[in-house]
Amino acid sequence: MAAEASKAESLIGARGVSLSRNGRRLLDHVDLDVNAGEIVTLIGPNGAGKTTLVRVLLGLIPPDEGEIITAKGLKIGYLPQRFERDATIPLTVSRFLTLSSSASNGEISQVLNEVGASSLADAQVANLSGGEFQRVALAKTLMGAPSLLVLDEPVQNVDYAGEAELYRLIGEIRARRGCGILLVSHDLHIVLGESDRVICLNGHICCSGVPESVAQHPEYMRLFGPSAAEAYAVYAHDHDHVHGLSGAVSEREHNKARAEGS
Repeated sequence: MAAEASKAESLIGARGVSLSRNGRRLLDHVDLDVNAGEIVTLIGPNGAGKTTLVRVLLGLIPPDEGEIITAKGLKIGYLPQRFERDATIPLTVSRFLTLSSSASNGEISQVLNEVGASSLADAQVANLSGGEFQRVALAKTLMGAPSLLVLDEPVQNVDYAGEAELYRLIGEIRARRGCGILLVSHDLHIVLGESDRVICLNGHICCSGVPESVAQHPEYMRLFGPSAAEAYAVYAHDHDHVHGLSGAVSEREHNKARAEGS
């Protein structure tokens, strides 16, 4: 069941959402909201129901109980957890971006430039590295100027340094566009520092709040271990260099950044 959001700033929310499958309770009276201009990160162990909750929020699975609340005229950009690439099908990045909708060359250039992938417009999707593809997939969610991005594990097949770059990019997109972002992630050490609010899910909501409070919460530490709080003593990647699209250090971009900063 869906209803229209009552708060102007609330883009999407769940009220008392529950779901069972084969006698197993996957979601148990879940409440949450994602407001305009904030990053809400959903964390939890494997099997906690994170992707299931996302699919319920998007209307792909009806809940057994509760309701989904959406803002009037809400436009959503969705990046699913898995995006299969068929190496046998020739498909350029520009064509990939317009598979589900038409767009001008200007819009394609704009979204690729926004994610730092402007050089990939004519590249074959099958030939992209993991980091390149995730940037292109993120660009696809920006087509049509959505007011809410739903990103389910958006750093798949990206190395550690590339993950941090992508999360920073997501934060920059939020700041630039003012959109709300619901982010599903297991990269606790990095993503907590990029979030405004964190919701810890394990079928039900175990704890939620600003990252600092969640990182110290007993339920968070019970689920992820005592070292989880130390992990929040945060990823402090010293940016004396610049990563390329694949996540590797780019000497050319590094030199360019140093020259611009001098």
